[in-house]
Amino acid sequence: MALVTIPEEKRTLSEKGSISEYLATRGIDYEQWRPEHPVEANAPPAEILAAYAREIERLKARGGYVTADIIDVNPQTPGLDAMLARFNREHWHEEDEVRFILHGRGLFHIRPREGPVVAMEVEEGDLICVPRGTWHWFHLCADRRIRAIRLFQDPAGWTPHYTDSGLDRNFEPVCLGPSYLPPDRRARL
Repeated sequence: MALVTIPEEKRTLSEKGSISEYLATRGIDYEQWRPEHPVEANAPPAEILAAYAREIERLKARGGYVTADIIDVNPQTPGLDAMLARFNREHWHEEDEVRFILHGRGLFHIRPREGPVVAMEVEEGDLICVPRGTWHWFHLCADRRIRAIRLFQDPAGWTPHYTDSGLDRNFEPVCLGPSYLPPDRRARL
């Protein structure tokens, strides 16, 4: 389950309901998915897309998405550093950024028009939708692995539009994970 930190408020959210409610006030959709027919995260893309077909079709109908694919990033991905450099600077897109995390972890920093920057660590089972026009940036966690289903409104994909605000340089790309939480909080997850 995601871990949401609001650095300016020195606050961390780790319970599904509080995460969903808080993000909704910022215009960010978050939910957790479980496939109708479970499939291994390292299964072939066609098998994964088939396992999540019902959820994907629901999202397509709701958000006007026309295509879905799988992105698989790991330390052996050719040109990994150059690819990540496109995403770790504050930017926005002309369409939603929708990701369902199958494996691995990553860190979205989201800067809503109103309110503080939100750091959201996503992991297996998390679905996030960052609406078009929302300023954000993304880092992989230390193991540099993530596999996710992506949905697009334009089959050509999206292009980042950089804000060049420099704000992203003020935030450390540190993934905390469940070990960050006190033991009594971990037990409730």
